[in-house]
Amino acid sequence: MKEICQKTLAKSIKFEGIGLHSGKKTFIKLIPGSENQGIIFKRVDLDTNNIIEANYNNVTSAKLCTTLENSYGQKVSTVEHLLAALYITGIDNLTIEIDSAEVPIMDGSSKDFIEGINLIGTKVLNKKRKYLKILEKIEFADKDREISIEPSNNDFTVNFQIDYKNPIIGKQKNIVNFSENNLEDIYHSRTFCLFEDIEKIKKNGLAKGGTLDNAIVVTDNKIMNKEGLRNDKEFVNHKILDLAGDFLLSGYRILGKVICYGGGHELTNTFLKKLMKQNFATKEIELDQAELPTKISLNHSTKLAVNA
Repeated sequence: MKEICQKTLAKSIKFEGIGLHSGKKTFIKLIPGSENQGIIFKRVDLDTNNIIEANYNNVTSAKLCTTLENSYGQKVSTVEHLLAALYITGIDNLTIEIDSAEVPIMDGSSKDFIEGINLIGTKVLNKKRKYLKILEKIEFADKDREISIEPSNNDFTVNFQIDYKNPIIGKQKNIVNFSENNLEDIYHSRTFCLFEDIEKIKKNGLAKGGTLDNAIVVTDNKIMNKEGLRNDKEFVNHKILDLAGDFLLSGYRILGKVICYGGGHELTNTFLKKLMKQNFATKEIELDQAELPTKISLNHSTKLAVNA
């Protein structure tokens, strides 16, 4: 969200749930952070070397989820939905204590995290927030997947399109301005998978905690979850949610317009690492009161290519 000063939580809050891939019950505690601290994870199940910074340089895997790893080899995975909740609620500084290597999946969206944070509130700090303003368009392609970012009017807009062969998911597109639009549909949207892929995923040791309570499962011609979808664009909206969480790993709130086709964690994280090296195309700024929107909805060509 667009605000002048940095924010943290008003007080600590706890969550518990199952890790989507590990299947393990996990407890996390969100603790207010100090100015310029950023977002850090603390593995309380480890005695030493247990601090992992939420930074794009620490992403060591983006296969089906985003995994962070410190220089000692300690990891925390599936961080994206929690980070997206922090993006949407405007939190810049936080310590996240966690007693395992995976953030709980909750219901597969960011809803539980955001509702908990909104319940206890946030605290405004004295230091100004640093934004990264996009000055020139940057493009990135990986086979048939594409992502770009270009200058925008001091806001963060995502234009995302997906195209699945499955007739239920099909083609979906949504454009969201994170400063001006109501984001409820975005943070309520759950992770999803095709039923035909579940066995393959589990053979790779993943999705041990996956159920219809924390993911949308789609067959050839129907959605297996009895309650159906939460909104008409839930599939693409969840992709937008993931992207917001991954972009917070830049250490900034980025001001620009993202256009993405067929993306996911791997594309986003690879693009972010490339983007952060393009100093000519970005500028660190702070905002003043005149640059803030009158209404804020808190509720609710340089080319790069890679073969992978």
